Amino acid sequence: MQYIFTKKYRMAINKETYHSIKAVLKEKQVTLVAVSKTKPVEDILELYQLGQRDFAENYVQELIDKQAVLPGDIQWHFIGHLQSNKVKYIAPFIHLIHAVDSLKLLNEINKQAAKNSRIIHCLLQVHIAQEETKFGFDNEELEALLLSIKNNELNTSHVNIHGLMGMASFTDDKEQVIKEFRFLKSVFDNSTSLLNGTSHNIETLSMGMSADYDLAIANGSTMVRIGSLLFGERNYK
Repeated sequence: MQYIFTKKYRMAINKETYHSIKAVLKEKQVTLVAVSKTKPVEDILELYQLGQRDFAENYVQELIDKQAVLPGDIQWHFIGHLQSNKVKYIAPFIHLIHAVDSLKLLNEINKQAAKNSRIIHCLLQVHIAQEETKFGFDNEELEALLLSIKNNELNTSHVNIHGLMGMASFTDDKEQVIKEFRFLKSVFDNSTSLLNGTSHNIETLSMGMSADYDLAIANGSTMVRIGSLLFGERNYK
């Protein structure tokens, strides 16, 4: 896949929408993560100048390239399916990895964080959608993992389980989406209880994107990932 970053394909940042969304999220104490994948650095800078600091990418090379040339106080989020062999490239600077979907990946993040003398914040991805293509733990797998962490059966000294992440089904059926968000909220509440008293502070529930962030917030989301509403549609070639 080739990304297009040239000014020829730039679309104006929707400043009015950005300020409107930020006002709603501030009132509800929800964090906005601007999904900037495939978008040029000029667009990111424009949103940065409005005060936005949390940006998300889902391709490692694109993230590395942008991080190298953009302001150092940006908090970078990785939201894509992350391969274990690529963790080392983002470990020195990544703020939050959203989609930790396997024990193998969690172990590798811990290993690379230790090499960089860092503690990397992670969200465990839970499979809540109807589509089989979505990644993530099911509820039983997640509970088993959290119990292993609680009982010190795993080395998690250089990761912080900061919360959970999930993606609802791609559907126009709002009731289905609400059902999935409510399920994830219940899993989140249970996970918080399971890790109570450990060094991990589960406080982030990342769910909701451009098409369904309002439903996510209404059902307990503390972090939303919004791209097209801010940057316009993505350009792929």
